[in-house]
Amino acid sequence: MKSICQKTASQLSQKPHPTSLKSAIDSLCDFGRLKEALKLAFSNPNYSDYSLYSKILQLCIQRKAQKEGRLIHTHVLTNGLHSNVYMNTKLIIFYSGIGDMVNSRKVFDKMPERSIVSWTALLSGYTQNGRSEKAVEVFSAMHRVGVRPNQFTYGSALRACTSMMCLGTGEQIQGCVEKTRLVKDLFVQSALVDMYSKCGKMEDACYVFESMAERDVVSWNVMISGYAIQGLADDAFRLFRSMLREGMIPDCFSLGSVMKASCRARSVMKVIQVHVFIIHLGYELDSVLTGSLIDAYVKCGSLRIAYQIYKTRLKRDTISCTALITGYAREGIYSRDAFDLFNEIHQTHMGIDNVILCSMLNMCANTVSLDLGRQFHALALKYQPNHDVALGNALIDMYSKSGEIEDAKLVFNGMKQKSVISWTSLIAGYGKHGYGHKAIALYNKMEYEGLKPNDVTFLSLLFACSHAGLTNEGWECFNNMVSKHNLSPRAEHYSCMVDLLARGGQIEEAYNLICRMKIKPNASLWGAILGACRIYGDKSLGEVAARHLFDLEPEKSVNYVVLANIYAAMGLWESVSVTRKLMEERSLRKCPGYSLFQPTNKRLTLLLPS
Repeated sequence: MKSICQKTASQLSQKPHPTSLKSAIDSLCDFGRLKEALKLAFSNPNYSDYSLYSKILQLCIQRKAQKEGRLIHTHVLTNGLHSNVYMNTKLIIFYSGIGDMVNSRKVFDKMPERSIVSWTALLSGYTQNGRSEKAVEVFSAMHRVGVRPNQFTYGSALRACTSMMCLGTGEQIQGCVEKTRLVKDLFVQSALVDMYSKCGKMEDACYVFESMAERDVVSWNVMISGYAIQGLADDAFRLFRSMLREGMIPDCFSLGSVMKASCRARSVMKVIQVHVFIIHLGYELDSVLTGSLIDAYVKCGSLRIAYQIYKTRLKRDTISCTALITGYAREGIYSRDAFDLFNEIHQTHMGIDNVILCSMLNMCANTVSLDLGRQFHALALKYQPNHDVALGNALIDMYSKSGEIEDAKLVFNGMKQKSVISWTSLIAGYGKHGYGHKAIALYNKMEYEGLKPNDVTFLSLLFACSHAGLTNEGWECFNNMVSKHNLSPRAEHYSCMVDLLARGGQIEEAYNLICRMKIKPNASLWGAILGACRIYGDKSLGEVAARHLFDLEPEKSVNYVVLANIYAAMGLWESVSVTRKLMEERSLRKCPGYSLFQPTNKRLTLLLPS
């Protein structure tokens, strides 16, 4: 083939006939020989016909060949072909395809005349490049000058509205469609279904879908995807079954959508059903689909199945590895598996990103593996020296939970950008280590720098005040949360406040706070009251708290034991006997205490290649 192309090029180097020249260029383009086609076209400047460049430019569009496409544009301008509508439209498509909407717009604005295809190319370019507002502006301008849109124009405009979640504008465009013969067009109707479903208007999406005279795979896919996005797994599966009954063969997008629905519903049985379809339809080698399948099993808690699928893949990628490691970190019981998988990624040079590092640091934090955490910190400095906010937050959390609060502070101070989570993580770290005053000082600095705390920030603050015995400061924080920041307290906030008051001996106030709450007290609240009653010897309130706990947690032995201890401290041995007997009747046993420690003579080390 190479010799044929070279022979053709050499034959035409001597004043070729225009028809022969075009035929030769077209042949070179058909064989994908872009540079040779360009050389042949540019070596014959006498033939300035736009048709010579059309095929070459189309190849540039397909390959996203920026340099070659820009050369053609320069040649077109030099040879006076810039007024050709067809050529300019191709240039708009080319620049849109490489994401250069500035030059795409310049070409459009300089066109002496424009076709419907020119307008649609610009509009579609804006939509594809995430410039939805501009796409809608182009559609409006097109409407003002009286250009009649085609089905692709309407489809692109509706997709722009979908990406902006701008239902009102989309409905106005639908109104324009209703006045034309395109009201029953398959492409336009599918775009309407997509818009309504993604904007949460499933009834309207269903109405358009049911009114369609014909449906293709794309129509079914957008409807199934809509149900999946809205978390309606049963509806997505119902429609998927209808699709099969009508004889439509699902593609990888259909399977991906029902898998997403299964994943959102956390239904491992549905994921297994999709898995069967993937195998039956021969998509088991599709890397994107199997990657999604691994992620779905992970999110449904079936990590063993996910790992087996991962091991059978011929080509393993970072996305699948990240999904597995994130699942291991979330479950918290597969730390050894996660470390083994990480070593595999590292040794095969697959690529280590921030998501993987965050998951591994999270695992180190939850297992208090400081040595490993430091090694991952070193890897972060090596592979992600300009690490993002999420990685910085993970490091703060790891050092805080591992007892190295000063190292957590160093990471915090070294962060170029900080989010609310960054501040909250260090506040929580100070609280865990009993530095209540430092937690409050950091909160004040956070407010001074203009960051708005969230409910988790205040939960960490209240926890810090509770563990440091800062009753007045805790009340002030609680009141600021409600009155200054308009945040509604959750059960966890009340639990911290009750614990704060109870630890300070203000058991009556703690009980009154529970009675004034707008939410139903949970076991944590009554547990805090019962624990304080044991410390301060308040039998009456202790009995009230115990009765509530016996109703909420009848199988939890510790509540009976604490109440028995209150009676024992007061010498009420008959009451102690009654409480113990109640435990025996309910076949409850006191849970033994235990400690978890990491042997200092055994260190888990990452296998780091040189």
